[in-house]
Amino acid sequence: MNPYKLYLVTDDQQDLETLKFVVKEAVAGGVTMVQVREKHGDVRAFIERAQAVKEILAETNVPLIINDRVDVALAVDADGVHLGQTDMQATTARKLIGDDKILGLSIETQDQLEEADSLPIDYIGLSAIFATPTKTNTKTHWGIEGLNKALSQTQLPIVGIGGINESNIPQLVASGVHGLALVSAICHVENPKQAAQHLLGLMG
Repeated sequence: MNPYKLYLVTDDQQDLETLKFVVKEAVAGGVTMVQVREKHGDVRAFIERAQAVKEILAETNVPLIINDRVDVALAVDADGVHLGQTDMQATTARKLIGDDKILGLSIETQDQLEEADSLPIDYIGLSAIFATPTKTNTKTHWGIEGLNKALSQTQLPIVGIGGINESNIPQLVASGVHGLALVSAICHVENPKQAAQHLLGLMG
């Protein structure tokens, strides 16, 4: 079972009830991993939202990943952490979370990609594959060509993120990428369960 295949990243603009609904439905539809992302800096609210998602995932075998915040991940005993380039160093995070947790890292440049295999991480979030309205400060748009090149340069599993939707999924899957991370295509639809099923269908 590939945990990275259909990777849901939550929308921090959605209220707690909406978040819970989206996660529950998306997991019922086949999402394989869930990352709780909060950019507001309210740690108490972040912990509350992470805890709520953890309870939904408790019986499912779907890993809970916390974006950026090692302290929040430890507070709720999440399955792992996903770090950005301006967050805690991967080596420090690994010491804090231990060897049995999942550690992901966003990679935005060729230099970062070249360094990745020497870091104590489990997977790469390659950002951004395509331009996306949810992330405006991206350094690189890798595209299909950049993704193929990245796959040949690292031993680590790669999760593509950024601008991924049903029109480009078949091309992305053809590259052999290990997983695709989506926000809007699951969070911003009426029926997240159906959306997840449809996306998995496209992935084959």
